[in-house]
Amino acid sequence: MINVYTGTQIRAAEAGLIEEGQGPGLMRTAAHGLAHHAMLLLRARYGSVYGARVAGLIGTGNNGGDGLFALARLAGRGVACTAILVGDRAHPEALEAFRRAGGRVVSGTVPGSGARGRTRRFRAATDVLRDVDLVIDAILGTGARGRVARPDVPAHLPVMACDLPSGVDADTGAAPEGTLAADVTVTFGALKTGLCVGAGRLHAGRVEVVDIGLDAVLGHPDLRIVGTSDVETVTPQPTGSEHKYSRGVLGLIAGSDRYPGAAVLAATAAVNTAVGMLRTLAPERPAQLIASAVPEAVATEGADARVDAWAMGPGIGEDAVQKAAVEQVLASGQPAVVDASALRVLQPAQGHAQLVLTPHAGELEDLLGRLGVRVTAEDIAADPVRWARWAAVGYSSVVLLKGHSTICVAPDGYTVVSLNGPAALATAGSGDVLTGMLGAMLATSDAAGRGTRALVELAAAAAYRHGDAARLAGRKGGFGAGRLAQLAGRDGL
Repeated sequence: MINVYTGTQIRAAEAGLIEEGQGPGLMRTAAHGLAHHAMLLLRARYGSVYGARVAGLIGTGNNGGDGLFALARLAGRGVACTAILVGDRAHPEALEAFRRAGGRVVSGTVPGSGARGRTRRFRAATDVLRDVDLVIDAILGTGARGRVARPDVPAHLPVMACDLPSGVDADTGAAPEGTLAADVTVTFGALKTGLCVGAGRLHAGRVEVVDIGLDAVLGHPDLRIVGTSDVETVTPQPTGSEHKYSRGVLGLIAGSDRYPGAAVLAATAAVNTAVGMLRTLAPERPAQLIASAVPEAVATEGADARVDAWAMGPGIGEDAVQKAAVEQVLASGQPAVVDASALRVLQPAQGHAQLVLTPHAGELEDLLGRLGVRVTAEDIAADPVRWARWAAVGYSSVVLLKGHSTICVAPDGYTVVSLNGPAALATAGSGDVLTGMLGAMLATSDAAGRGTRALVELAAAAAYRHGDAARLAGRKGGFGAGRLAQLAGRDGL
């Protein structure tokens, strides 16, 4: 897994090295990495570095210094570089180095306030930006956040962010309206939380990490990113000597007369994720659909069936019998995935260490409300890791928060994130598929017996495989939750 740190952790690690006199070396190493990736982008996009035109949006602090030193290196390679100063000063040593390299400086500071003043302020910058090949955003770094005064960047221009897109909170991923989105973010020292979750992930583009020598002083990571090799380690593998019962039995409580399709999606995904046996509990109409679409599923009469784990919630709506079955499973203390309408049944006192709750932001808002925590879905989107951790503690359960980054947390704060979530997953029914996949993996593994950290890793692996199936579905010429369920468990990379 890839370790990820908050901006606060990165700044603390840098501060110790700066006190030892290593500050200039850190800046030059960062600038070298930024210039290197800028040259790679120019070469890939335009076929050459020499003769390219690059403009840097330069802030007043060290982030601006990184940008200026990088521009000086680019100028030395034959790039026509312009530094647009968005404040009333710039890092003095870096600015001097940039000027020595032949760079052009454009000041954005003129008197004026309000819309007219802002237009006057950045008039010269706007002229520059009409005629460049790449924009480097070096206004704000990890020590600042919030709205940024800057010239408008034409939509067709590629943007490379220096450390992180200016204004993004490196701790949470929160980003103010109008944040300049990057095509590539070159970040220094380590991958940062704010580039992996929330709006920060959407604004970061492709992220490249430049090693500046912080590994020995970073300490414990804030969270981890799951990768392909981690998924292979966590996913249960048949040995060839098992029978259907030893390979895991999943109980599925899903569907209602109003929402029968959700049960079919979850059941299809479960069997295609290679569970040994699937027992389903559903009303008559969805039960008939399951029998037709998933003939290997076995209908059960009640929630006392012998299973290794449960998956519950997809499509049960307000069906009283289905909700009673969910209550019975919650009271039993068995391992279970709790999704969709089953989340509305769950009360804090019913939570336990073998549950995986799978809310989206709106459902998490509801779960937190039952804990007496008043937040909105917008609050959750601005700081998703924090609020997922609150829910994990309050319900004594693992929480998988769905979104463009899937955030999986344990009550002790251990957090693993899957970034393998293509936009196509934002479609009706894809959550039902994830429930079936995760339920199958829970039933066929021993993760529930190994503690909440093992459950977090299993949940993150299921989310990753969910993304793989979506990519494979897209490559096969179309996408929908039905196709996704058919491809569940398949490698889409």
